[in-house]
Amino acid sequence: MTMFDWHAERADLDGIAQLDTEEAGEAIDLVAVRGYRLGRVRAKMAEFGIDAMILTDPVNIRYATGTRNMQIFTARNQPSRYLVLTQNRSILHEFTGALHLGQGFETVDEVRPAMTASFVAAGEHIAEREKAWARETGALLRELAGSGATVGIERINAGAAVALGDEGFRLVDAQQPVELARAIKSAEEMKCVQASLRATEIGVKRLCDAIRPGLTENELWSVLHQAVIAQGGDYVETRLLNSGKRTNPWFQETGAKVIGENELIALDTDVVGCHGYYSDFSRTFHAGPDKPSEAQRELYKTAYEQVHHNMGILRPGMTFRDYAEAAWDIPEKYHANRYYLSAHGCGMTGEYPYLYHRADFPDAGYDGVIEPGMTLCVESFIAEEGRGEGVKLEQQVLVTETGIELLSRFPFEEALL
Repeated sequence: MTMFDWHAERADLDGIAQLDTEEAGEAIDLVAVRGYRLGRVRAKMAEFGIDAMILTDPVNIRYATGTRNMQIFTARNQPSRYLVLTQNRSILHEFTGALHLGQGFETVDEVRPAMTASFVAAGEHIAEREKAWARETGALLRELAGSGATVGIERINAGAAVALGDEGFRLVDAQQPVELARAIKSAEEMKCVQASLRATEIGVKRLCDAIRPGLTENELWSVLHQAVIAQGGDYVETRLLNSGKRTNPWFQETGAKVIGENELIALDTDVVGCHGYYSDFSRTFHAGPDKPSEAQRELYKTAYEQVHHNMGILRPGMTFRDYAEAAWDIPEKYHANRYYLSAHGCGMTGEYPYLYHRADFPDAGYDGVIEPGMTLCVESFIAEEGRGEGVKLEQQVLVTETGIELLSRFPFEEALL
């Protein structure tokens, strides 16, 4: 059997190629999706006593309105595109020349030109530009919410935030209410999540089919990216595909390394996919042409055990602390290189909540309640510090009224189990 024959027969992936296209393409009421999300944000504003919000995070603007424009660029250049939101008004300030992109959305009452207040836009006049932005924004806030209103803000230039505070508003952080709003998904949102996952699984199947010793990591990773974009996804948020010794420790980005024979290849999808929803599962593959070694199988089976144990304890109403106490105990030899989280929320990106390992909870953890409607990603990375390869596995699930529903369907590797 040649290397190529072995790889083609290594796992039963035919079902991925023939995914239920009816489900993946199921009709989605995007007006209902947008209305639910905007209602969630406004409900949390009221709960936290926030009169107005200035959303600058492009993912949060998209969550609240459904509009998008150069998400990565505008995340780095702020303020250049922002949403001023109250209980009664939604005014999108769109990037120069792009006002047409915000028109026609029932979630946006008005589109105005944004005033870009960044150093690259204003140069040595940046302080003047920031004050001008604050005066303009302050006038709008007084009109909509009154003098001295409580205003939630996100990431923004320090000078712009200080200047806005000088306009007489009480500024608070918008992170908590927005993250809490995003945490609970509607039934229509879940159709978006499913569509994103099905497209990503097709992309991972194509990546899997393309695995050959002799390819670079970059060449292999590009297969996933191409497939995701071709199916209407947005972008891949990280570059987490690596091989051989570069699988340990984790978080080594895809590079020019050539994949060697019989190496492990670890992938975390991190896809901002269809409708802007995050598709986040991890798999580890074997490059062939020989069978995996016993050491490789031990790593894989250990990671598989961790993921499935922790999926098995998840239930609605469980506190984050109780989850940490019941979560799988990481063997000592793998503890130093463990993944920093046990599980995390997932929506339009990775999001609230973070669920920590028992050993990390006293220093890093916080409490809360696992609720129906949360989508969670259950994580594992297993490797010994300073020794050999590592295995990354992860599953995406929905918390239901009675337990969990598995969302990510890409198969595990029988040869490694």
